[in-house]
Amino acid sequence: MSKGSAIISILIAFVAGLAIGNLIGHSGSGDGESRLATINVDDSPRRGGEEPSAGAAADAPAAEGEVVRLRAEVPENAPQRGPDDALVTIVMWSDYECPFCQRVEPTLTRLMNEHGNNLRIVWRDNPLPFHQNAGPAAQAALEAYAQGGNEKFWAMHGVLFENRAALTRPDLERYAQQLNLDMNRFRRALDTNAHQASITRDQAAANQLGARGTPAFFINGVNLSGAQPYENFDRIVRQELANAQRMVRAGTPRNQVYAALMRTARTSPPPEPSQPEADRPAPPQPDPAAIYRVPVGNSPAKGPANALVTIVEFSEFQCPFCARVGPTIQQIRERWGNDVRVVFKHNPLPFHPNAMPAAEASMEVQRQLGDEAFWAYHDTLFENQQNLTRENLEQWAQALPRINMAQFRRALDEHTHQAAIEADQALARQLGASGTPSFFINGRNLRGAQPFPAFEAVINEELARARRLIESGTPRAQIYDALIRDGHTSPQMLPGAAAPARPAEPAEPPPDQVYEIAVPRNAPTRGPANARVTIQIFSDFECPFCSRIGPTLDQVVERYGNQVRIVWRDYPLPFHQNAGPAAEAAREVFAQGGSTKFWQYHDLLFQNQRELSRENLERFAQQVGGIDMNRFRAALDNRTHQAAVQADMDAVQNAGARIGTPSCFINGRLVQGAQPFPAFEAAINRALGQ
Repeated sequence: MSKGSAIISILIAFVAGLAIGNLIGHSGSGDGESRLATINVDDSPRRGGEEPSAGAAADAPAAEGEVVRLRAEVPENAPQRGPDDALVTIVMWSDYECPFCQRVEPTLTRLMNEHGNNLRIVWRDNPLPFHQNAGPAAQAALEAYAQGGNEKFWAMHGVLFENRAALTRPDLERYAQQLNLDMNRFRRALDTNAHQASITRDQAAANQLGARGTPAFFINGVNLSGAQPYENFDRIVRQELANAQRMVRAGTPRNQVYAALMRTARTSPPPEPSQPEADRPAPPQPDPAAIYRVPVGNSPAKGPANALVTIVEFSEFQCPFCARVGPTIQQIRERWGNDVRVVFKHNPLPFHPNAMPAAEASMEVQRQLGDEAFWAYHDTLFENQQNLTRENLEQWAQALPRINMAQFRRALDEHTHQAAIEADQALARQLGASGTPSFFINGRNLRGAQPFPAFEAVINEELARARRLIESGTPRAQIYDALIRDGHTSPQMLPGAAAPARPAEPAEPPPDQVYEIAVPRNAPTRGPANARVTIQIFSDFECPFCSRIGPTLDQVVERYGNQVRIVWRDYPLPFHQNAGPAAEAAREVFAQGGSTKFWQYHDLLFQNQRELSRENLERFAQQVGGIDMNRFRAALDNRTHQAAVQADMDAVQNAGARIGTPSCFINGRLVQGAQPFPAFEAAINRALGQ
């Protein structure tokens, strides 16, 4: 076959893979980079076992509780960590420019350390089209692999993620020189796209499995999408390890376990349930009235032991939301004085690499100097949470009077306090408080960096409850123990409310009807203002169908280039309670950073569309970068953009259109719903006169 024919064949295979991928939709939530929602792994225990057969049988829906495995192939010459005969294989699709892919790296390292030779991680590439440097970076890593095998690949891989914001061609060459690669061969590989066929193969495989976002993981074929917490990975790894060990005991050779699992795995995701997603009941929610048994133990406390209200805080020193709630806690102490005690427990999150050392340092300060010194050191850590280096931890400790620095350094070197910290973390998980910050006010859970009134309401109720106990004869010193004695030790949930009835589908407009909807002067756009075709998309950040249209619009941009302009318009539906605030947040990002920042924020909202709390809207704005957060918060507090959002909705009504979401007006003609690319292609070609 000629070189030209080979390239054409590769492109055809890739396009076919994308077409297959665009026909496969799935929903869920996760922390990952994608224009679609991701598959979420159920927290409930799963039965071991495999689907009875591949092929046609694999297209049937999975039974409730059944393990769904997808056939995540391990190419013959793919970079990997861990031995070929590992009992658990994680095949991952990732992108070097994706922040979520970078965030999950410490979790993967921790998994390897925990499970040793029982675990293998296989790398596959999926550079996303809106990350312009991800493709060249993938080629650079594969060339490092070609020259030096796994050792050079993972070395380059680490350098690329450490320098995710600097992946230009000169940067890639500099990293290659640092690794002592053959530079002539390296440059030639990048110039000729020597590894594009491998990348295209990986992307087609990802699309076939429905893994269009990054990072995506298949743990012995079980899908987990996004930069999930360590516990989510570890739970599935342990389940799969137990299943693999059963297989080995039953006679399957260790080096054939993965192949045996893949033989019966599905070749594509299971069909979606027939019940429309919008009609499903809402998921269970935490019971705000539940009382939990949260022991104080030896944790540092501020306030007297006989306080009427005890607030146990699970927190960590690198979390920006934990820092933000500090003034609120101070306000509580000033308001209620000795009636309130605050207790600090540690929950350093795995994607904050400096949080664990900071926690260990603070515990050593407490051990040597007591609670008062702990709180002083605690304040210093939060004031400097962007600079929690070992050097600084020592410098701040040295400023404390009477500290023994030799003991301090030894405690950090030997991880003297790690077991105590892990005990706090285990307690947090047991109580369902996996995020930070999380508070238990006389045992009642309040999550996140809530404003003062949210604390005030619960504290007033708990003060009244404590005073009733005192009136009935309970000594003040025993109040907290009495209040939590019968508390729960696991999460208490309220059943989800029935989903509101879906509105009736709007009647289809006549095919030739053109709606007069003017494009606002200042709206987020992709494409030039003089494009021959303008697509106005009316959408809702909480709508699952809106999330599915993103890849189709990407395909439109790729196919038509500067002939098409896409204009974002807001249409938050009334039964999506977070859609309105999300729309206003996105508009403030646009006001500060223009269309470039808007579309980055837009992607984050759709990637996390089931996590659109006020706290997360702020977190996503910080991730975009370059946003004045004081101005951002003021815009949300003052509802600065509410009128603009309403104006978008009014524009549709004034034009006489009845729509759901998403709805696209292509030069005024309506294409309604998350239609496949051919529907858009036909409408755009018509607008172009083709």
